[in-house]
Amino acid sequence: MTVELGAPGHFLTLEELASVARDNAQLVFSPEYASRVNDSRALVEKWTAEGRVMYGVTTGFGILVDKLISPEEAARLQRNIVLTHSTSVGEPMPADEVRAVMLMMVQNAGLGYSGIRLETLTLIRLMLNLGLTPRVPRDGSVGYLCVEGHVAAAMIGEGSIFCQDVWKEARQALADNLLAPAVLASKEGLTLLNGALSPTALAALYLGDLIALARTADVVAAMSLEVLKGTTRAFDKRAMDLKKHPRQAETADFVRRMLADSEIAKKYVGHRLQDALSLRGIAQVHGAVKKTLADARIAVEAEMNSCCDNPVIIPDGRGDGEALSSCNCDAAHVGLEMDSAAMAATLLAKMSERRNARLIDGSVSGFPWFLVSKPGLNSGLMIPQYTQAGLLNEMRMLSQSAVVDNVPTCGGQEDYVSMGYNAAKKARPLVEKLEYILAIELLGVYQAHQFMDKDLAPSSTSRAVLAEIGKTVPVMTEDMYIHPHIVAVRDIIRSRKINRLADAVK
Repeated sequence: MTVELGAPGHFLTLEELASVARDNAQLVFSPEYASRVNDSRALVEKWTAEGRVMYGVTTGFGILVDKLISPEEAARLQRNIVLTHSTSVGEPMPADEVRAVMLMMVQNAGLGYSGIRLETLTLIRLMLNLGLTPRVPRDGSVGYLCVEGHVAAAMIGEGSIFCQDVWKEARQALADNLLAPAVLASKEGLTLLNGALSPTALAALYLGDLIALARTADVVAAMSLEVLKGTTRAFDKRAMDLKKHPRQAETADFVRRMLADSEIAKKYVGHRLQDALSLRGIAQVHGAVKKTLADARIAVEAEMNSCCDNPVIIPDGRGDGEALSSCNCDAAHVGLEMDSAAMAATLLAKMSERRNARLIDGSVSGFPWFLVSKPGLNSGLMIPQYTQAGLLNEMRMLSQSAVVDNVPTCGGQEDYVSMGYNAAKKARPLVEKLEYILAIELLGVYQAHQFMDKDLAPSSTSRAVLAEIGKTVPVMTEDMYIHPHIVAVRDIIRSRKINRLADAVK
């Protein structure tokens, strides 16, 4: 697959970002991309030669904005800022995160308002296409600068790069791939570090995962409703039409359609007048989650296609223009949406854990306790619910807002910081924990079916999902080593096979 940046009307999407970050799609620049970059660079070079005062080009950074830099020192300033801003710490980012950040670098600067040279952006593009991934520690950003600094440092030959399954010194890795380290010109270091690049990259990468998991949760929840003999009357279109939330209506419609051919659902439609809320409220809760994630997608994709540099190069159409300082480098849009997405993910997990608790509770489900024959001698699926509880507790902690916090930086010049990076950074552990929580619920559904009336067929979608699980997971008739089976079901969820089966629902 190839992703082309900069073509007229092109709008970079979550899916395209994931294809570059995870599937090694090759990146190309359109002619329009190159033209915009070159035009913007020409203005920076013109103004530098004229001695204009431009933040971060002919001045210092942050509180040092009143320190003037001579044209002769402009290039050195850019190297200095990269070296001194490469200060994130801790374990390295996974390769897909680093690649997503690199993609946002070339996407942002390629809009033509940054004044960076095309050859500098081409180096990032070639590193992506060749699979050269800088070592970028993951911790210690308030929204920008230090994470991006490690990518830029690798570009100038400092730090290390993962190349052909080994870590190499950056300069050596570049040389092995016939690439020369960048020699940064005026403004280039600032452009590479500046803006909402890393928060947007992480948000885009994991928001796509959360959207997919919300779809998976619909299927898993419908399967729990079915096996727990819940009533589909709670999803009646007449009731859904009374609330003006399209995502709720869509969720209810999916549950109705998925269970339309279920003999179990048909038999037990009147089994109870009213189910517990973890079953009765699937459409309302999942709908609210999906609405929140859809809103986040709008904001994150808008940020992906925005210029978040500072200063920005504004042409006047007559061969001149202005270097305009603003706060487009702020990550509040992304941070606030990702804090909301964190709560949405935890809400899905909360419902899943409660449904699973009903599955394993013999006094509620009518099945043997913990979904195993001879409970007492066997613990069955008792403890996976403990695992859900522990994971859910962590998700609740991760759902605390990052963006409401504030620690001023840069001697008070940056007296407000977005903390958007930390809001986006939380998404990866939230995705991982939600995958496991849904997997444990789905494992419970799978085990519960051994106790169902075999004369009643589940829905065709349920049968397909159960068959997929059965390829790797045995039915538990007595206690067994459970961990690999939880992982196996998680892997099925992560592969999005369940979503593809859901797409076939008529």
